[in-house]
Amino acid sequence: MKKSIISTLFLITVTLVSVQVCSAKEAKQAVDFPVDSKAIDRTNSTRVTSYAPILKKPMDAVVAVTTENLIKVSRGDPMQELLRRFYGMPPSRAPRNRGSQEEEQLTPGGIGSGVIVSSDGYILTNNHVISNRDGEKVDRIMVKLFDGREFEATIVGSDEKTDVAVIKVDAADLPSVPMADSGNLLVGDVVFAIGNPMAVGMTVTKGIISATSRSQLGILGEHSYENFIQTDAAINPGNSGGGLVDAEGRLIGINTAIMSRSGGSNGIGFAIPVNIARGVMMSLVNTGEVQRGFLGVGIADLDKDMAEAFGLESIEGALIQKVEEGLAADNAGIKRGDILIEVDGKKIKSASDLRLIVSAINPGTKVDIRLIREEKELTVVAVLGNLGDPYGTGIGSFIEILDGVLVEPVNDELRETYDLPENVSGLVITEVKQGSPYGSKLRIGMVFLEINGETVADQKDAQKLLRRGINKIYLYFNGYQHYFPLRLR
Repeated sequence: MKKSIISTLFLITVTLVSVQVCSAKEAKQAVDFPVDSKAIDRTNSTRVTSYAPILKKPMDAVVAVTTENLIKVSRGDPMQELLRRFYGMPPSRAPRNRGSQEEEQLTPGGIGSGVIVSSDGYILTNNHVISNRDGEKVDRIMVKLFDGREFEATIVGSDEKTDVAVIKVDAADLPSVPMADSGNLLVGDVVFAIGNPMAVGMTVTKGIISATSRSQLGILGEHSYENFIQTDAAINPGNSGGGLVDAEGRLIGINTAIMSRSGGSNGIGFAIPVNIARGVMMSLVNTGEVQRGFLGVGIADLDKDMAEAFGLESIEGALIQKVEEGLAADNAGIKRGDILIEVDGKKIKSASDLRLIVSAINPGTKVDIRLIREEKELTVVAVLGNLGDPYGTGIGSFIEILDGVLVEPVNDELRETYDLPENVSGLVITEVKQGSPYGSKLRIGMVFLEINGETVADQKDAQKLLRRGINKIYLYFNGYQHYFPLRLR
């Protein structure tokens, strides 16, 4: 049965000109955002008649976020101006006539929410709240507090893979909400969703935690990191970026998406756990980018038959299918056939767990890894690599070698994702952005085997070999290898 996953925010797609970015690298010292690690007191059964005292602080800290985009419009036709001003006709995008004037104009973008997490103006929200449908950042962001004050915000940074963004307003002594440890959540805990749904104004809905660790839903797309809190607290369009808070008024998640056929709340809402959002925010504020740990392994889930074949009683863990030579796992002595069951004190129940936990740890960190090898448990120590630069080449693993075309060297995970045979090596296209001039010719999953007669192993090879004008590309796609002419502009 086909499910429709609908984002909680609908943005108007327009042409972008610029976005103001606040450079976190200028900070003189690292910024920290404290966490209240105390678990909720679930033993108190006193009859509750109102949640108002609990919700006052988080309501003050949740903001409405509105965005605007800069477009160019032509003026000069008096009749067009009359229709536009008095009858709501849209600005003309027709070619400029002689004598007309072109000017820039801000137009409404979208509406969402955000959460102030520090008194000096740092705000957590969703990446899609501050982006249009093309993934480009908006030109102007305004935030409105519960008390009516309004501020213009700048973008500190954002992360598409988790849909987390950090924006900041230039103000002091702002109301903020404390962050809890979302690892303490249990199904059945009472929660509140706070935001600006349908632009009606600040709204609170109540529900419970319906599930934790929801992943592989396809909400954030390929190569993303989904690990959602599921709740039946009503979430609607405009709630994106708002806060999910616990019964003590602490932030436990960032409301992000709903599962619905109608576009409204059906009691299946999803929030990014604050532990993930906080980790992304710390990286963006302190380093200007998100750095993720990397082991360098191909992994798979265990099923009942596979567990029996390895002499295991449980299907929990991540089976190592392949170990990349020279990377963190190989250096730690991890071998093909090992079953990883714990990393850095956190249990591994599935391959998805391993990917999420490792990616949340900073590159260069030493971690203890418990594993099962030939039915015996042992512990190894690994120094995690950098997902963005696994071989330390100084360039990222995902690189835009052509305008709007991102590639990555073929590895075990990408072979599985794109069903690539073992004898295919090169650079696989992982994303072709909307609006790319090569979008009509190149497809996700194509593999560059050779460029102008030379094999390509990494992005540096491609950047050296590609030239302006016509290029002779030898590529693999859908089971076939063939030559392909590609003209660079």
